[in-house]
Amino acid sequence: MTVKQLSVFAQNKPGRISALTKLLAENGVNIRAISVADTKDFGILRLIVSDIDKAKAALKDNAVVQSSKVLAVIAEDTPGGLASIMEALYAANVSVEYMYSAFLNPSENNACLILRVDNNDNAVSALKEAGFRLLSQEDMAKI
Repeated sequence: MTVKQLSVFAQNKPGRISALTKLLAENGVNIRAISVADTKDFGILRLIVSDIDKAKAALKDNAVVQSSKVLAVIAEDTPGGLASIMEALYAANVSVEYMYSAFLNPSENNACLILRVDNNDNAVSALKEAGFRLLSQEDMAKI
């Protein structure tokens, strides 16, 4: 079970994130998770959104947009919650390339991690076997 993530490559200049997120808002796209990384010349916004097709259409004339598959896994929001996920992936010989967290309701006492791994199928099997809940694209749009 994977989720589509958008990677938005944009020029690194003041107001750029503001303009891109405003475009998404104007098109009724809700950001469910975001990570921003930058270099001197450009930035990469990694986004999980409520409607990937609307987001691509809204951004296509303003930035380079690519999609990829990532995992969205629920972790207990307690000490060791992340460690137990990492242990399950390590035991299955799955490497984590990067991760970030998603927006959730804190009253549920859990967290949602977005993971880019080197082998989605092995990771999904390992996480399910270890009892972790993975979210679908539809789940992420509703949360």
